[in-house]
Parts: sequence; structure tokens; C-alpha cells
Amino acid sequence: MNTKVLLATLAGAVVTFLSGWVLYGMVFKSFFEANTVEGAASVMRGDSMILWATFVGCVAWSLLLAMIYSRWASISTFKSGAIAGAWVMVLVALGADFFSYASLNVSTMTATLVDPIINAVQGVLAGGVIGWVLGYGKKG
Repeated sequence: MNTKVLLATLAGAVVTFLSGWVLYGMVFKSFFEANTVEGAASVMRGDSMILWATFVGCVAWSLLLAMIYSRWASISTFKSGAIAGAWVMVLVALGADFFSYASLNVSTMTATLVDPIINAVQGVLAGGVIGWVLGYGKKG
């Protein structure tokens, strides 16, 4: 793994972490609280969320995108990174959310449908930054 992939991963992780804080922690906080079933609310960490673990998850998502972009897709612009990021993140979230909905009594169908849209927004932002970092300095 080269330095550019690591820098792109770190940049994407920061963007994912901050956008998650804004989107999930502020903008859609009450929406997800209202769409979490009663029993599941008791297992949520809420304000005692473990932030370092959240950041590790952001690094994992960003490394996934950076590896796809650099090894297989040759993505090196903000625009192409944003488009690919939206697709990858919405599809990953759809799979995870529907598997969760099928097997766990945690959230409503409404939350299951809204979460992938929020993930797509994060994919646009982080994917764009990752693509930009990977292409930084290339002569076009």
C-alpha cells in the first residue's frame, strides 16, 4: 500500500467521521431516535458512544474506497470519486440495513430506507475527497 492510498484513507476517514457527526449526531438524531424500536433503545450507547471505535470504522470504510479506487477503478478525481463513493456506500448500507431489518428488531422500515441515503451523501463527500487525494499532483 502506498503513501497516497494511506493519505486518501485518512482524509476520507476524517470527512466520514465529521459528516457522520453532523448527519447522524445532529441533523437526523431525532429521526433515528423516533425510528428505533422501544426495546432496542435500551442497548444504544447514546451520548456515551465510543468515538475511537467510530473513527476506526470510518478508516475501514475509507480504506475500502481508497483500495477500490486505486487498485481496480483508477479513480483520481473528486467527481469520479464522489459518484463511485455514493454507489458503493448506498449498496453496502442497503445490504447491511436490510440484513439487520430481517434479523433484528432494532429499527423501523423507514429508518432502513433512509439510512442508505445518508450513507450515499457520506459516500459522495468522502469518495470525492479520496478521489481528489489520489489524483493530487497528477498531470491531466
